[in-house]
Amino acid sequence: MLKKKITEIVEELLAPFFKEEGYELYRLEYVKEAKEWYLRVYIERAPEEPGQWPGNVSTDDCEKVSRYLSTKMDELDPIEQNYYLEVSSPGMDRPLLREQDFVRYRGELVDVKLYESINGRKTFTARLLGLEDGLLKLEDEKGDRLEIPKEKVSLTRLSVVF
Repeated sequence: MLKKKITEIVEELLAPFFKEEGYELYRLEYVKEAKEWYLRVYIERAPEEPGQWPGNVSTDDCEKVSRYLSTKMDELDPIEQNYYLEVSSPGMDRPLLREQDFVRYRGELVDVKLYESINGRKTFTARLLGLEDGLLKLEDEKGDRLEIPKEKVSLTRLSVVF
């Protein structure tokens, strides 16, 4: 079965359960690494109001989702080969992947890595102002605003500050 089809099936299986239990799908991947296949499901708690940070995901949440999905996958059996099911949180330093991530985390510090340097730098830690018209908008520690074309950005993730 095609990888895309499997992820579509998993999304459909999870949608009603997530709605009922207050979870959101952050990311889903079905990948082969070396000789093994992995179905990875990254979850977060649905925020109480749009634009808010999601709630924390516990190991109990991951176990609950894993048990539900495992049962549904066993019933449907859409994957022919053996695979490992992994359910986890995207983590504190989660990559920002979706448009809604750039909205939800506006105002937060992010770490940005570029494919090629701009002004002699390939990495930035800056405050996220947003993603508009294909431009990643940031404010650096000096208060200077940066606009970087999204296609030049290899990774944007939340910065972890202790």
